[in-house]
Amino acid sequence: MPTDAESKPNSRPDPIPDRPPNRLIHEASPYLLQHALNPVDWFAWGDEALGLARREDKPIFLSIGYSACHWCHVMERESFENLEIARVMNDLFVSIKVDREERPDIDRIYMSAVQMMTGTGGWPLSVFLTPDLKPFFGGTYFPPEDWHGRPGFIRILRAVIDGFRMQRGEIETGADSVVDRIRSFAALSGGGAGGNVLLTPALIDAAVDSLDANFDPEHGGFGGSMKFPQPMALQLLLRQWRRAGDVHALRMVRTTLDHMAAGGIHDHLGGGFHRYATDPRWLVPHFEKMLYDNALLAVIYIEAWQATGETSYARVARGALDFIAREMTAPDGGFYSAQDADTGGEEGGFYLWTPEELNEALGAQEADLFARAYDVDEAGNFEGRSILHRVKEDATLAQIYQVDPAEVAARLDAARHALLAVRGARAAPARDDKVLADWNGLAISAFARGARALGEKRYLRSAERAARFVLERMSDGTGGLLHMFKDGVGRVPAFLSDHANMIAALIDLFEASGDPVHLTDASRLETALIRDFGDESGGGGFYDTSALHGSNLIARTREATDGSTPSGNVMAICGMIRLARITGRREGLDRAERALRAFAPLAQQHAGGMTQMLLALDLFLAPSREIAIVGPPDDVWTGALRAVVDRLFLPHAVLLMGDGRDGRGLKGLEGKTPVGDRPAAYVCTNFACQEPVTEPEKLAAQLGR
Repeated sequence: MPTDAESKPNSRPDPIPDRPPNRLIHEASPYLLQHALNPVDWFAWGDEALGLARREDKPIFLSIGYSACHWCHVMERESFENLEIARVMNDLFVSIKVDREERPDIDRIYMSAVQMMTGTGGWPLSVFLTPDLKPFFGGTYFPPEDWHGRPGFIRILRAVIDGFRMQRGEIETGADSVVDRIRSFAALSGGGAGGNVLLTPALIDAAVDSLDANFDPEHGGFGGSMKFPQPMALQLLLRQWRRAGDVHALRMVRTTLDHMAAGGIHDHLGGGFHRYATDPRWLVPHFEKMLYDNALLAVIYIEAWQATGETSYARVARGALDFIAREMTAPDGGFYSAQDADTGGEEGGFYLWTPEELNEALGAQEADLFARAYDVDEAGNFEGRSILHRVKEDATLAQIYQVDPAEVAARLDAARHALLAVRGARAAPARDDKVLADWNGLAISAFARGARALGEKRYLRSAERAARFVLERMSDGTGGLLHMFKDGVGRVPAFLSDHANMIAALIDLFEASGDPVHLTDASRLETALIRDFGDESGGGGFYDTSALHGSNLIARTREATDGSTPSGNVMAICGMIRLARITGRREGLDRAERALRAFAPLAQQHAGGMTQMLLALDLFLAPSREIAIVGPPDDVWTGALRAVVDRLFLPHAVLLMGDGRDGRGLKGLEGKTPVGDRPAAYVCTNFACQEPVTEPEKLAAQLGR
């Protein structure tokens, strides 16, 4: 298959003549290294910078972003390369750079602060702190000079320092108030004050109503001027359809997935998705491609394929997984973090086309067909060139050209392959080549689930390799993990999400492979999670950080609200429920229930913003459903029974594979044997089983199809 040009990894930059690098040159984070040659006297987060701010009583300017962020690059070029701005920053502030992906705990705290102060947030995140780390002013991108109603960064710097010197008391009081709110929210998020909020489907129904109120029936998705993929919200809607027969919920899912797949947010040549769309139609994306987006979107397209049988969803899921396998996989198996939005300072240039380029690559006849299908014309739809998006279906094109739709499909497929090869010769976007344990967990789950639903053994091999990489190369030596791997070294103590996402990944691998070693590894990580992140007060929920993340945090958070990735608490709850149902051990269910009760008041107050947590509630409320298949693993009938299960949308079921000789210590396999000389399947609810079946058709009937 033609491949894109090898993405250039972010690495230490070449020095600029007569400009020495700043301290960031010694960091591992690709994002920090992007700023190592700025004239700004940057510090990384740590004792050196924080101690200097306290000793000299200087305010801190905290800048948070990530390597693939387009507007982070813009602010660097405009402001952090500006000698006048750098001089003001160096004279009056202690300036600290943080990679949000390396230190999500710091980002979470100060993003909350800016959202409280301004009502909005995003990256680059720009926050001013007192020397004792309390936020008192902030925003996101600031232009260097006043522009379209936005105050210029140089003016903000001078106004902040004047206020800090002349109104210190008011600033301290306001900062204390923000910190108190952050701490109280953290306590509310996991303090165990469940009150009288009942764990019932009514909480899920309220969230579905909230999503419906914000749904765009024309283009799909939620909201108006910009569209972010919200795969967890779509998963909740799909489960609502399954649980309650809500056909409108399914319609919202299908409308959204169809329009995203047709839109410019989807890479129609290389597979996968860009970060988000800047318009309601999913046409113009911010062009960075994140590992977590593609992992999560692959899963919802897989689930939609299982639920509806629509083959286009399987094709989109394969595209996302193939993109990760081809362009985001390290030689030793771990998955890289992101691809940049920019190429040579041009946003999205790698992905854009003109009619002339199509003609040169395809010839006039095929170029005309492709241009009609994907809306490429002389005017372009993005800065004079065209973002590919699907505007005409095969049947419509077949009528125009008086050919069979199958011929159109084959010709467009050939054209996509040819254009992908041409694109591969272009300068590719930079790649963030750090490996993050939590994002790898999401991707491992996606590959494991893709291996099952799509019947692709190569996906299982990718998942197995990545899991070995994380468990072996990112071990902390105490049974837990490290958060980041870069330049041959594991770094940064793990966060809750690292353990929780990897537990889910290992359970998915167990179900995909039947290998009990994955279950052993998941149980070991569960023990480390409880040890390092558990709430000793017994109130429920888990802390996002462990004691190893140091004392330089103004709050220890317990996040459960929606974000671009599932919160660690959500994933921990789901993992504990699934492990308990596989092993038959009750302790995990008890912990999961306490956590759900702790977060229930938030879920009631902010139903539309808690879809991830409500996915966990949906799993908790559903009856335990165990499907045990026993027989020789290489027997054709064992495979036929397993294929029935793998193809269906069964979001609450656990799959156990055994050979009938050894229950592997799992309650769901106890007493299960083949029937006669044939492999058999046992469908059980709360470990009470129906009659075993040996024929795939009968298994499908028992499973409701």
